[in-house]
Amino acid sequence: MLRPLTADDLDPFVDLHADPEVTRFVPAYTREQARQRLAEIEQQWDERGHGVCAVELKETGAFLGRCGLNHWEVFDEVEAGWTFRRSAWGQGYATEAARACLEWGFAALDVPYFTAMIDPANTASAKVAARLGFTPGRRDRFLGHDVIVHVLHRPGTRNG
Repeated sequence: MLRPLTADDLDPFVDLHADPEVTRFVPAYTREQARQRLAEIEQQWDERGHGVCAVELKETGAFLGRCGLNHWEVFDEVEAGWTFRRSAWGQGYATEAARACLEWGFAALDVPYFTAMIDPANTASAKVAARLGFTPGRRDRFLGHDVIVHVLHRPGTRNG
């Protein structure tokens, strides 16, 4: 299940970003930083009509992680991103959630492509991106880290 992340997700969001294996490739957050990030996510949903979602197990409502479409002003691009608890790794949740976000995004948003900014050492996320049809594009710096910007063009376009 996907639903917009809100301030009510503070505890599971902090827990997700406290695992050192998870934070090898995404930032760790203090409670205050997480509160600020969740406020930014809610604001993006309000202003842009899209954002980052909580991913919950349908049967139990357990918080598995986050996935969604995030607009980054610095690039003027919309990134598809995913981060999951270690217990959810290797079960297809990232691919399933990201595919749903991308399908919805191409139907709802007037964008020619989505990006996925992935640390070169994050082979698991690169595999998810490849399964979704992304291709490696440019190298860039994002939030102080080197990344490979993977690109997925709108289906039916010259590049997609």
